[in-house]
Amino acid sequence: MSASLAPASAAPDVAMRSPRGRWILAATVLGTGMAFLDSTVVGIALPSIGRAFGGGVGLLQWVVTGYTLTLAAFLLLGGSLGDHFGRKRVFSIGVVWFAVSSALCGVAPTGVFLVVFRVIQGIGGALLTPGSLAIIQASFRTEDRAQAIGAWSGLGGIATAAGPLVGGYLLAAGSWRLIFFINVPIAAVVLLMTARHVPETFDPTSTGRVDVPGATLAVVFLAGLTYGLIEGPTRGWADPVVIASFVLAVAAAPTFLYVESHRDHPMLPLGLFRSRQFSGANGVTFLVYGALSGALFLVPIELQEVAHYTPLASGLALLPVTVVMLLFSARSGQLSARIGPRLQMSVGPVIVGAGLALLARATTPGSYWVQVFPGTLVFAVGLAITVAPLTSTAMGAAPAEHSGIASAINNTVARAAGLIAVAVLPVVAGLSGVAGLAAHELSSGFRTAVFISGVAAAAGGLLGALTIRNPARRATKAEEAAASVYSCGVGVPPARPAPLSPAPSR
Repeated sequence: MSASLAPASAAPDVAMRSPRGRWILAATVLGTGMAFLDSTVVGIALPSIGRAFGGGVGLLQWVVTGYTLTLAAFLLLGGSLGDHFGRKRVFSIGVVWFAVSSALCGVAPTGVFLVVFRVIQGIGGALLTPGSLAIIQASFRTEDRAQAIGAWSGLGGIATAAGPLVGGYLLAAGSWRLIFFINVPIAAVVLLMTARHVPETFDPTSTGRVDVPGATLAVVFLAGLTYGLIEGPTRGWADPVVIASFVLAVAAAPTFLYVESHRDHPMLPLGLFRSRQFSGANGVTFLVYGALSGALFLVPIELQEVAHYTPLASGLALLPVTVVMLLFSARSGQLSARIGPRLQMSVGPVIVGAGLALLARATTPGSYWVQVFPGTLVFAVGLAITVAPLTSTAMGAAPAEHSGIASAINNTVARAAGLIAVAVLPVVAGLSGVAGLAAHELSSGFRTAVFISGVAAAAGGLLGALTIRNPARRATKAEEAAASVYSCGVGVPPARPAPLSPAPSR
């Protein structure tokens, strides 16, 4: 059904603490929790997957980027489809899609099949992720919405942070294939709760056509760039296929911008980037999350292949990140709402960079507490300082009527940054092919990679200092609550109901 034929959404009237409110929250948290968990749980399984299929660094890159590629490319389209055809409907389709593709990943007979199924899985993630937040915004009454979004963000963030632990446990209990099969029963529960308790809602103002050309060009650009960067070291940079992939990417990028600037209802409203505050916040997002994604792609591989950690131990090694984010990220958001985001967005990324650089110590013999813990603790503190103000700034710089698309853009930027970083960082660090997984080469390349990541994150702090301005007025209690709802779902920002007006810093 088209948006013009769909009934307008009823006014949101569900109370947060009502039975129906709890069911709606549970369904959306579990649904997105699958996608959040999958984005981190796979990292711990990469060495086991590499041994199972005999692949090198390129295969492991594709296992990660295949999923992130379609997730990043289709997130904006997924949100638009929900507005047009019903958020409950698109969310449910995404859950089914994700579950089926997860099961296919679990039975993949070769590395190539696994990558293909991961690409398909990312589309399911792109359908269900934006729909969950839109369902909450459209269903809960205004006075309960910030609390509901906060619960969604915090609980979803726990799923993200728990990924390494869950992955390590499942690998210890059985096989890497279990990390995909676990999504199937969760999806069945989500579908049952959604069918019984989640209301259907539409965006009655969304009357334009779905931006299929924009989504297609985004996929062509990201796929061409990713393929060339990953396959270039193996096939050779002069290989015709590699060259063709870069040519496609170079041609698709300006064409995408042209198409989006000339559509009545674009997937990506380019006018939002005229705001220095909005562009700056997304620039910081790109640098910080790119640095994190690139480094954390290599950390489990380094710990298991060089330091000889078990999968479970390598998951536990990142536990400080989970603990620090859960304890302090909400307080960081409240502080930012009181003093303005500029200081935290300038200092936080530098601390993240210092923590990533400290991880270079993990390549030398020693105990966890000396070699790994200091780095993870420092970059966890930096993340707690940075993440909440970064999210609320990206939201507050957009007009209220564009809060949903601003959230989707910030999320997409974070995912695309991770996609490009995982493709680029191993190449720059000299890690490619099966030889890249040998202990000596891996140690040397890992040191280079974490130093590069540290510099990139610190550059995000410099960009924040140059572009971010504090709001002209003191935040209200309601705005402090809105700023604190983002807990630890890295790269998954919630919408903010009352944006602040940017002004020059005092």
